[in-house]
Parts: sequence; structure tokens; C-alpha cells
Amino acid sequence: MIMFDSLNRHLLPPYGSDAIIAPNFQRLAGRTVTYDRCYAGSLPCMPARRELHTGRYNFLHRSWGPLEPFDDSMPEQLRRAGIHTHLTSDHQHYWEDGGSTYHTRYSTWEFHRGQEGDPWKAVVSEPAGDGRGAAMYRQDRINRRYMATEADHPQTRTFDGGLEFLETNADADDWFLQIETFDPHEPFFTHKNYKDLYPHDYDGPEFDWPQYRRVTESADQVNHARLEYAALVSMCDASLGRVLDFMDEHAMWDDTMLIVNTDHGFLLGEHGWWAKVVQPWFEELVHLPLFCWDPRRRESGVRSADLVQTIDIPPTLINYFGLEVPADVQGHDLAGDQRRDAALFGIHGGHVNVTDGRFVYLRGPRSADNAPLEQYTLMPTHMRGRWSVEELADAELAPPFGFTKGLRTLRTMRSTLLNPYAFGTLMFDLETDPGQLDPIVDDELELRLAGLLVEAMRAAEAPASQFERLGLPAEGPVGPEHLLAAEQAGRAADAVVPLPPLSDFATGPLGLHTPIAELLAVPAAADVVATHLPQLRQTELITAVAGTSIHGLAATVPIPFATLAAVADDLASLTSGA
Repeated sequence: MIMFDSLNRHLLPPYGSDAIIAPNFQRLAGRTVTYDRCYAGSLPCMPARRELHTGRYNFLHRSWGPLEPFDDSMPEQLRRAGIHTHLTSDHQHYWEDGGSTYHTRYSTWEFHRGQEGDPWKAVVSEPAGDGRGAAMYRQDRINRRYMATEADHPQTRTFDGGLEFLETNADADDWFLQIETFDPHEPFFTHKNYKDLYPHDYDGPEFDWPQYRRVTESADQVNHARLEYAALVSMCDASLGRVLDFMDEHAMWDDTMLIVNTDHGFLLGEHGWWAKVVQPWFEELVHLPLFCWDPRRRESGVRSADLVQTIDIPPTLINYFGLEVPADVQGHDLAGDQRRDAALFGIHGGHVNVTDGRFVYLRGPRSADNAPLEQYTLMPTHMRGRWSVEELADAELAPPFGFTKGLRTLRTMRSTLLNPYAFGTLMFDLETDPGQLDPIVDDELELRLAGLLVEAMRAAEAPASQFERLGLPAEGPVGPEHLLAAEQAGRAADAVVPLPPLSDFATGPLGLHTPIAELLAVPAAADVVATHLPQLRQTELITAVAGTSIHGLAATVPIPFATLAAVADDLASLTSGA
């Protein structure tokens, strides 16, 4: 399995685009089944990898975190059956608190350092810089100094590790190799030979690492970032070609399965946004490339219209080795005849979404507080840290779910800055509106899609709090009283309106320009924040945004402009004597 991160289907030649030079992806499509309707499930990075291990959705119960004690891990199942599993990767999230139990499920594994601010090389005197993510940007500057050539690049070293495994073990039986590169995830760092594939005039600042926020850059800068991404995908294509060459040279196609996949895509200015997570899960993010050569079926150069998902990969591999698929797996073997009517996908605390392959329904919360939002886990970690004492203070043991093997999990209430309420509930017809520019309001259609969503949520044992948060019935049929698209129409258009400048808002010594930490240190200002933006006093993410102003935060987090105006007016009144 060759796994990329943030690989955009809509920019690849096999899916009809000539935007990126990628001949090996085209070559791959000639040797495999190309899936035209593959969707993500749990998002983003580590939740998607939990699906790759367990074959079941997890975003309804928990945010980013490790494998749970009750999880059935696909590579671990293979290992216990005597099949050697090997992971070679430069995906640094595996070695953080929130990904710490994945790589150790393999028989052997190796890690290649240096991606995205990986805490790798130490240069104590390096200036820190300012703003959000400054420490990560600082570390990334340091790391790049140790990647002077393409051979030094973490992606190259990752594929070197995979090819070394193949050289050593190609003639052996019973092994599974996972070559997993972080690329083309941001930052879009490549060397000159790939950048030269995309000549263009640009004299602005270095820009290969867009933040997770609204697009505020010039058209030239946006185009430059898109071409930096293209250069990195071309590098991925070259690495892919090395594996295809090896399989050709060693006649491996007769008895070796090949899967090429990704976890999600990346917005490069579409819908007025960069990256992922903050905005709804548009097609550019969740409609994924997937290629599979399966010696059981021996189909090559064909396309499949089956509606498939990430959760289908584990049972495909388990069945391929002749093992029994665990009872908790929700996915289907790609070689089988089982087909799904709907694909469920989303992020914990965000929109909960479903598609039937033509229509897609992005369901937002019923109310602005995006509550109740509960988390169920026995592995309480965030991406890069442990849960705090305060976060665990209200934890209680919840009754078991059917997939927890009789274990009770810790249940806590969670607040998040990433509130989907500002975007509203959306429906799109992907056949007539593939760019998702014109949301549909159609009660009959929403009733059908909401029914599919509820059915999928119930099958995944979604907690009752998720149904309550979304305003959907945990039991019984979906009725007209549960529909939201008409009620919340118009928010998607508001979400792509450029952020007004600070000069458009009332101001004083304290205002939208003041760092959030300073506002929270002034009791009266803290009361204003609590009134209009209560999540800023409750969420575990406050440590990540404390140095940011509310206006700066609004470029990243969808805060309604009316709310910004109310905060600005109230803060100005504190210092005007009103």
C-alpha cells in the first residue's frame, strides 16, 4: 500500500486534469482499477488512519487520538497470523501523543525525520519569529537545512526504505508493506528540478505553507502556492514510479496486491479557503483518489463506479490473506459484491455528512452552541499533548458501546473553536454542480438524505448527544421538523465573503485587534468575550490562539461578522465611558 497525505483527486491526470505533470499516476491507472466514487470517512490524518486499522468510522465518538484498547488493528491481526507487516513513513504524527499506538502494531517500522516542523534537528540560536505556529515554522526552517538534495528529502528516504524492503523480501511470501509519505501535505517543499516543471513569474514572499484560514493573499500568491503543490505532487509521482518500476522488473503483478490511496485532499483557494478542518468537507477534501490492483480479480485499466471508502481497505487486506474479518468492521472487501447506498464522513464536532454518490448532505448543528458535544475514549490525548487535569475533571465512565468489547469509556464534554454552525446545513447535486457553488433547498431531497444520514449514524452507534447536537432523531423516522437546509440557507455564501478590515469595526484601547489572552485578563473584557464567543473561555484550543486577536482568529475560524461587530462595539464601550 502506497499512501499519500492530502493528495487531490481533482488535480490528477487519471481523473481528467492536466494541471499536474504526473505520468506515473496515469501509468498506475492502466494497471489497476481506478475508483471514481471513493470517499473519506473520519477526518483528518490520525482519525483516517484509525479507520485504516479498524475498518470502522470513529469521528462520531472521539477526536484525534491513538488506537483504543478495544480496537482491532488490521496490521496487528496480520502480524499475529504470521504475516510480516512493515511500515516505512515520514508522517511525524505517528510519533506524537495523539498517534502513539499505530506504528507499534506493525512487525517492523522505520521513521524518516524532518516533515512539517518535526522536532528533529536542534539549533538553539535560531530566531523564533511571531504569530501562530511560529515554533513549527522555526523548526521547519532548521530541518530544511538538512535536506540539501532530493536524496535527503524525507519522502525520498521513505520510498528508499520501501524499496529496500522489497529488494530484501520480494521473493518471500506473506508480507504487507505500507509505504506512507506525508507529502503532498503542506509545507509544499521540493527541490529545483520539480519547481522547474512549473515556470511562472512571481516575486512575492516565499509561500509554500498556507495557513488553515480564509484566502487573503493576492491572485499571484495563490497561483504560486498551487504550483508549489503541483511540484510536490510531481515528486510524489516520481516516487510512485520507482515502485511501479520495481514491480515490473520483478514480475510482481501476478501475486502482489497494490493499493494507492490518501486520507483526504487540500483546498488550494477553492471556496475562498485554504487547507481543511475549518470549513465544510467539500468534494476537494473528501472525494479521494483510489487505485487497486487485486490479483484475485485481475482487472486493470478499468474504472469502478462503486461507492467505496477508507474503511473498505482493512477488510480487503484481511480477506486477501485468507483471514476472518472482525465483527466490528463496517467496511467491505473491494473485491466483493457488497455495495453501500451511502457514505458517511466528517470530523468530530464538525458537520456530519453523507453522500449517495450524486447528492451530498452536509449537516450542521441545530443551534449556535454546537452542543452537546461529548467525547468517548480510554486514550485521552490531543494531537501533541495529553489531556489537561481540567479536561479530565468532569470525566465519567459511560456504558459500553457494542464495539468496545464490554469496556466502559471515559465520557467528557468538549468545546471546540471549529464550530460548523456559521456555515449552515448544505446540500449539493454533484452531477449538475460539481464545484458545490449553489446549495440546494429541497425539503423532499433533504428528507431522503437526512434519512440516509440517520441510518448511517445509527449503524455506527453514534451517541445520543450527536443526534441532539444535529437536531436529528436518535430513534424513529426523520420528519419535516428535523430539516435545516431552508432555515440555514445563505450561510455558505456568507462564509466566502472576505473578512472586513479592522477599520470597519469600532475600536478603542481594547478591541478586535487586542490579543485574546490580554482580553481575558481584563474582567470586563472577558465578560464580553464570554457573552459573544463563549468557546474562547472553554476550549482546549485556547492555548493555541491566545496570542491571536479576535480579528485574526476570524480569518481562521468562521465567526459571523455580526458577532464580530457586537464584540467590537461592546469592547469599545468599556473604554469610552459608556
